[in-house]
Amino acid sequence: MGTELALERRTQPDKSPVFADITGTVVGTMTPPIDEDYWAYRVKLSETQAVVGFPKFGTIGIGFAVEDDDWNVNLPYSVETERIFEHIQKNKGDDSITDDAVREAISLVQQAAREDRKGDNDGD
Repeated sequence: MGTELALERRTQPDKSPVFADITGTVVGTMTPPIDEDYWAYRVKLSETQAVVGFPKFGTIGIGFAVEDDDWNVNLPYSVETERIFEHIQKNKGDDSITDDAVREAISLVQQAAREDRKGDNDGD
């Protein structure tokens, strides 16, 4: 692969809109305003592309920072690495990025999310 991948972290509040009834019971949520600047975890793969992990619906979604083919393609970090890769790969957008680099980036984000969310009731 040549270049060692590096994980970046930052604080990113979950901006998923939540709708509740008058009793406070959650009745729905919507996708947060996802774009290439909405991330808590990022692994750059090229000058123009990265795998990102971002707060969504109380968990961490993983997808590409730039999605040219299909918007909002991501899966929760707790899903198997290969399944996430297969789901998001159509948005890679840069043939110089190897599939193995994408898998490694996904794994780095998953590992960081697991470490940071230990003790959360998030299915892990």
